[in-house]
Amino acid sequence: MEDTEYMNQLDGMNGISDEKLLQRFQEAIRIQNEIKHVKGCPICAFDQAQNKAYLEYPDGRIEYAEG
Repeated sequence: MEDTEYMNQLDGMNGISDEKLLQRFQEAIRIQNEIKHVKGCPICAFDQAQNKAYLEYPDGRIEYAEG
């Protein structure tokens, strides 16, 4: 078997386009953030304007990472 013909289970995406895969990934993150909010856990995010990571707590408080 030639290398160009070989595909393992992880090589294919079962016909899912990159755009659709990205949409599913973004939706999964949104759902996970909602779950964290309901449970009272902070959500990790990134502020591009300040170029820093931060935690956003359910009460709206934001704490930037040090370093």
